[in-house]
Amino acid sequence: MKRPNIVFILSDDQGAWALGRETPEIITPNLDRLSYEGVYFRNFFCASPVCSPARCSLVTGRMPSAHGVHDWLCGGNVSRDSLPESLRARYSSDTQAVDFLAGIPTCFDVLEKTGYRMGLVGKWHMGDSMKKRSGFDEWTVLLGGGCEYMHPDVCENGRTGYLNEYVTDYFTRRAVSFIDEHPREPFSLHLHYTAPHMPWGHEQHRKDILELYNDCQFKCHPFHKLHPDQIAMSEVGDTEEKRKYLLKGYYAAITAMDEGVGKVMEALRRNGLEDNTIVVFSGDNGMNLGQHGVWGKGNGTYPQNMYDSSVKVPFIVWGPRYIRSGATVDNLISHCDVLPTLRDFLGMPQHEKEELIPGESFLAELTHGRGETGRSICIMDEYGPVRMIRTRRYKYVHNGVNGTHQLYDLQTDHDEEENLFSSPAYETIRDSLASELEKTFSEYSLPLFDGMKTDPDGSGQSGPIRCEGDSVFEKTVTLFRDIKH
Repeated sequence: MKRPNIVFILSDDQGAWALGRETPEIITPNLDRLSYEGVYFRNFFCASPVCSPARCSLVTGRMPSAHGVHDWLCGGNVSRDSLPESLRARYSSDTQAVDFLAGIPTCFDVLEKTGYRMGLVGKWHMGDSMKKRSGFDEWTVLLGGGCEYMHPDVCENGRTGYLNEYVTDYFTRRAVSFIDEHPREPFSLHLHYTAPHMPWGHEQHRKDILELYNDCQFKCHPFHKLHPDQIAMSEVGDTEEKRKYLLKGYYAAITAMDEGVGKVMEALRRNGLEDNTIVVFSGDNGMNLGQHGVWGKGNGTYPQNMYDSSVKVPFIVWGPRYIRSGATVDNLISHCDVLPTLRDFLGMPQHEKEELIPGESFLAELTHGRGETGRSICIMDEYGPVRMIRTRRYKYVHNGVNGTHQLYDLQTDHDEEENLFSSPAYETIRDSLASELEKTFSEYSLPLFDGMKTDPDGSGQSGPIRCEGDSVFEKTVTLFRDIKH
């Protein structure tokens, strides 16, 4: 059988709730269509509720404690002195580019070995943005982790500079060109949008898309009192007026991205590739826009939170010739499962134990389906010394920052409002999950990168961890409650 093309589309800070299928106020006709025609996953989890660690786990299958990236990368993205003068001030802390994934097997290595023509368009944010990774023929990336939507800074096959173009449209255009230029050879296209990452100010987004929400009442997200641990660095909807303003910008960013997804699908149709292409769509991590009173993802609070809205992401797989149609999967699956699934699909040997991958293949869910599974390892997340383990019913959060551990019974408390950690009735469950969390992390971590020995506060990681106890984390977090308004 001819190898299928693979198009992997990754969004930035899009919660699992942020699709029209889940929140009807959001306009996403193209993604909704893919979800109804392909396989739609209701319980898909990132490995860390912040971008760089989540992305590194997605491509390596490892937890942050085995790859060493525990916060978003505020350093190591570029070598400042190699940039044009106009960009150096923006990257003043990036003195030297770092390959944070050096020596770690990735999904990109699998695709290269299989002979795919590979293209990357969009956000990388896993270190050394300017150096084209081995195997890639197209390398058009955002230099850092975020940008102004109307004035992005990019690296296009080695050329760096600012663009005066809406960044979502630019990445879509480059992705469509890649498809149009290589219609006759198996390709793997990785389209990593920055949307819907902030900023959400209306000056940042297309007027025609914003106008689609002029009459939206944003009732899907009621106004909540701010979480007591809300940080001050996020854009915060602490009034009803500001809440609606920010939601409108966030929704518009998603709808513009959805339009881009539609153009990519049209390029596949135009080139006669629909029947021989698999399209995967995922978010990198979840997002709160008022859920639990939080504005932001895992680092929207300090200590960091592990709410489902922070750790669950949208995940869709579409491919009429290879993937079953119209299926919904409720089994708990993680980004750590993606690499094993890719190897399984391509008929390659599965990982060895020393690769430190806790995941397992979910190919069966894609091809013929299976009932509820009892995973050998439960879903896990971590953000430095804050760790979570989750079964279908229970969630245990170990807070290594200040000891405010949490236990939730998700069967009776879907919104995670009642902390049962100190409840005698749940003592056995609590101790069992705590023990399994400790055992699993000890098995799938490296001592050098152990998150329990780190201290990220959500302000960024400036470089690689080179020795145990090495603190490479910025310490600038301020809580919203501690500033005057």
